[in-house]
Amino acid sequence: MTYGGGSALRACGCAAAGLLVLTGCSAGGGAKSGAGERTPTATATATATATATSAPVGAASGSPGATAAPAPTKPAAAPLVPEVDESKQPRTSAEARALLGRIVVDREAFGPQMVRRTPFESDPSRWPVLDEACVWQTSGLPEDVLATSTRYFELPAQEGRGRVRINVTVTVHRDRRESGWETAHAMEEVLRCPDQKLREGEELKGLWGASLYEGEQLNGWTEDAFTESGQYVGEEDGGPHPYLWSQGQFGPVTIAVAGKAATGFTQEALSALVVQGTARMMLQAKQQLGKAVG
Repeated sequence: MTYGGGSALRACGCAAAGLLVLTGCSAGGGAKSGAGERTPTATATATATATATSAPVGAASGSPGATAAPAPTKPAAAPLVPEVDESKQPRTSAEARALLGRIVVDREAFGPQMVRRTPFESDPSRWPVLDEACVWQTSGLPEDVLATSTRYFELPAQEGRGRVRINVTVTVHRDRRESGWETAHAMEEVLRCPDQKLREGEELKGLWGASLYEGEQLNGWTEDAFTESGQYVGEEDGGPHPYLWSQGQFGPVTIAVAGKAATGFTQEALSALVVQGTARMMLQAKQQLGKAVG
């Protein structure tokens, strides 16, 4: 969930194509980041085993009675979604804010052209609420939320391209049950309000969303994934332009990235930015809260 100015908004989620990319990024990035390496293929394993077991006795050393050395094996790959280490979960607001600071990203996560917007961070004491008229308002933090923060970035307009805005949000709940409910509420909101008013002069149109638990279809990167997609229309930015939101959950933490495109900026390019931020923050959440492997 994101905030803007004095009112709140939820950006739309990553479209199906973006989710496919995110799944690939998470899987590929795991090996490079130390989250685990790929297991050998079944063919390679079978070949190595057959080579070892079919070698004649004494072939390795040339002496009768010697046995061939067993084929080397690789360790099993670490899961893309590790088990949460309950001892690492924050219990107080201060602990939650410290954890949040180790997960949320800055502009460098999106490349050298990205800059901070003003204001840069949301009011940590406020929470977005979609009212009965499908208009975003703010209220105090609900009891189950220990800490939350949204940061605002943009690619400045240049050479015929309008400004592109990116928001990143990290929320730390008291437990994983409550973080799961946040995803459920997000799905309910888009079903109830496919058209939403962010603030005066800014609206979302034709929203649709999907939620997938870990293991469903291609969701192998998060315990619970929510994606939302639609169009953004604004008095300053014109439109309609693509608007994307991608959210994931790991233990008591939810992470999300929102993207608002502009003239001269494609939905595919916007999806790439959203995926880049989501994958980075989810990896950092797993490093902070996941059980060590091995």
